[in-house]
Amino acid sequence: MTEYRTIAAPATASFVEKKSEFIAYLAPVRTAEEAVSVIETVRKNHRRARHNVYAYLLREGNASRYSDDGEPQGTAGMPVLDVLQKKELTDICCVVTRYFGGVLLGSNGLVRAYSHSTALAIEQAKVQIMLLCYPVSLQADYSLYGKIAYALPKTDLIQKNVTFEDQVRMELLVRDTILPELQKQLIDLTGNQIQLQIGDKEYADFSSCHRDS
Repeated sequence: MTEYRTIAAPATASFVEKKSEFIAYLAPVRTAEEAVSVIETVRKNHRRARHNVYAYLLREGNASRYSDDGEPQGTAGMPVLDVLQKKELTDICCVVTRYFGGVLLGSNGLVRAYSHSTALAIEQAKVQIMLLCYPVSLQADYSLYGKIAYALPKTDLIQKNVTFEDQVRMELLVRDTILPELQKQLIDLTGNQIQLQIGDKEYADFSSCHRDS
């Protein structure tokens, strides 16, 4: 997997449908154990709730699980999971707590309510676009800085830091798919008067330069 989407931090949202309150809680998780911990914490905090429905998706083992937690089969956990999948999110857990208000919603009403609460929570979350990239340290003379800065792409690259000392030093994160061509371009552009140090491949959040994704 060269790209995936997740959330940066927990998020929550709630709404009321026919006197039932639905509270959706999202959390970033990496493992099934972390997901279970999130689910248990929500259950503990909402012991009086009628239902604590959940779904989670993990990159690890391409795993997914869900539970209707007492709601009619297929009306709760699966709709939550479906929203997460349609938003192309992973390494994420969603728990939707329902405080029953005494009015039955019917199967279609439950599906809409659990889907809607999940979507509301996602709207409150900071979605990260995680791409494989290389940390690159670039060093060159001041006279080359303008050329280099102009040549750097606006997407698939994050400029972390620039320092001006004896030479200009730039700390970049460069998407793995563009690094070979960019490296060649910078060497050609500067007549090989540039120092590049490339670190180990890692994932980083590129959402700031992929706002339309």
